[in-house]
Parts: sequence; structure tokens; C-alpha cells
Amino acid sequence: MNALAKLKTLTPSVNQIVRTYALKSDLKIKWVRPEKIPCYKPEKSGDLQSLPTFAGTELMKDYRDSKELETANEHVRNLFTIQHNRRREMVENFKEDMVRRVYRHELDYGSIEAQLGLMTARIRSLQDYMEKFPRQSVVKVQLKELIDKRKRFLRYLRRWDYRRFEYMLEKLDLVYKPYPTHFHWITRKDSLRKLTNIHCDQIKETRLEEYRRQLESQQLDFLENKLKTLEFIRKEQTECQVPVTVSNDEIKAVRKQYEELKQKRAAAAESLKEPEDS
Repeated sequence: MNALAKLKTLTPSVNQIVRTYALKSDLKIKWVRPEKIPCYKPEKSGDLQSLPTFAGTELMKDYRDSKELETANEHVRNLFTIQHNRRREMVENFKEDMVRRVYRHELDYGSIEAQLGLMTARIRSLQDYMEKFPRQSVVKVQLKELIDKRKRFLRYLRRWDYRRFEYMLEKLDLVYKPYPTHFHWITRKDSLRKLTNIHCDQIKETRLEEYRRQLESQQLDFLENKLKTLEFIRKEQTECQVPVTVSNDEIKAVRKQYEELKQKRAAAAESLKEPEDS
């Protein structure tokens, strides 16, 4: 009984002031933590295309110019095609295709363009491999290093030869995604602060829009009253023989503005009636 009495004394009374504002349940702002995308994914690396699927009937790189295979049996010829050999042969074909897009001459494998083509082919082949075997940590590290190396090459080109940089991005189907200048962790507090600012800006814009519509609805009556007031002031000043402060040009300008706005409102009302009648 003594323990129950102590608990009753600890509970807040009915008349006690309780903090009931700014509760999480009352907030209309909901924050969902963004999904973390690994840096080796195409969304982060900037590759717009994946590893292409070859037909498989193409000959390997070292046997394309072989005269013996031209007259050889079909079964013998199939032994030297890509589909009956290792995956590396298909990757070699893809590397050669990527280099041919950007090389300077037929024997060019050392220029920065050729190196970027080779790196892009290697990156896309490793990305395709990681999709099938995502737990290969060694391949993951190699892929990260290759992506970083290609970014350094692209940053050098962007700095010293921007036209060639744009040419490489177009030919290799890439998007340059540099590292952020300022790194910051994604936290719930900062994200909620940004969402709150966006929410407040939206409320401000909606209220300003409502106030603008309210003023526009009163604009016609305001111009009519202004026109009558100016005419009355000018009439009274001329009758009392005092200096006239309202000129005819001001009255004409207000009357013109009033007539134009009246015609515009009438045209808008007619345009709204036409779809209703149809």
C-alpha cells in the first residue's frame, strides 16, 4: 500500500501544465532516410550504359583475320567464337570497341583517350560481375580504384582541354560526377530542418498567392472609386478657384486602365463560359 501511495504522488495532477505542442504526431513533415547507393553502382560512377550483350557468333580477337577459319568446318569455327570461350574474350572485344570510339590512330593504346576507353570497358565489366556476385570484396575494391582513377583523368581533361572532355563524355556515354567540395553526414535533424524550411516557404507562397488573388478581385472596384475621387477633387478645386492638383492626363490614364481591365475581365468570363456551353 505504501508503494502505491508513492506512485500516486509521483503522477502529475490534472491541473498541472503539460507540454503539448510540437509533438512528432502533429508534424506534417515526414522524413525518410535515403537509400544508400554504393559508389561502384552506375548511378554514382556516371556510366549511362552497361556491358552490352554480344551475339556470341563473333570470332575472338586473335582469330578474326585467320584464313584457315574461313574455309574451316562449322564445328571447328564455333570453337573460336566468343560464346564457346571464357568471359574474358568478350571483355577484350568490348575493350577494343571502346578504344576504337576515341583513339587517335589504329595503334593508339597509350593516349589519355585510349586509357579512358580501356578503363570504361573494364569498369562496366566489373559492374556486371558485381551484379552477379555482390560479395566479392576484392573485385569491389578494384572497381572503386578504377572509378577514382577515371575521375582523376576526367578532371584533368576538364581543366586543361574542355572540348576534348565533352567529346569523351559523348563518345563513352558518361556523366561526370565530381566529388563534393564539402562533405557532411546525412542526419535526421538537418534533413528535417530543410524540409521545415521548404514547408514554410510553400505556406508563404500559397498565402501570398491568395492575397494577390484577393487584391486582383478588388482592383476593378478600386480603380472605379479612384476615378470618381479624382474627378470629384478636380471639380471641387475648380469651383473653389484653388490651385488644381489633379490633371486631366491623370484622370485619362486611370480611366484607360479601368476600361482595359474591365474588357480583360469580360473576355476572361466569356472564355470560361465557352467550354461550359460546349
